[in-house]
Amino acid sequence: MPAFKFVISEPETRKAFQLEVDQTKAAGLIGKKIGDEFNGDLIGLSGYSLKITGGTDKDGFPMHPSVKGPGRKRVLLSSAPGFHPKIKGQRKRKTIRGNTISDSIAQINAKVVKKGEKPLEQIVPMKPKAKKEEEKKEEKHEEVKEEKKAEEKPKEEKKHEEKKEEKKEEGEKAREEKK
Repeated sequence: MPAFKFVISEPETRKAFQLEVDQTKAAGLIGKKIGDEFNGDLIGLSGYSLKITGGTDKDGFPMHPSVKGPGRKRVLLSSAPGFHPKIKGQRKRKTIRGNTISDSIAQINAKVVKKGEKPLEQIVPMKPKAKKEEEKKEEKHEEVKEEKKAEEKPKEEKKHEEKKEEKKEEGEKAREEKK
């Protein structure tokens, strides 16, 4: 069975933590709605009380608090979540997920209502920033390589065009000789 990804916000420190929990362990959350509170023991955060603030399904459609049920619907939206208008009064029909957690939900957003004994920083492992920086450097290095390859292609094309011109000239000379 797939896993739920939890994004847990801590309002006091203004930090967010990501936690991945198997759906079998967090089966008690299925059927809960946006705005419901649950015990953190379900996901391994002993002593914490969390409130569901939203989420997304496996295809990336956001949950919306005003749509009842677990299904997807196409709704006319004028504000977030799911649509951020560029012009005042703009509305748009968008596909969104209902406000109830089901098996098809991939990410659940929650915020801390009651803190436990240990801080979240100790309970939830965070990715070190050094690894993130190294990944960014590697991506930049790969982009530079791709740019060099892109620069080499025009050089090869120029050579190819020059060879074509030479063949044309040779063909013209051969025709003139035959006459």
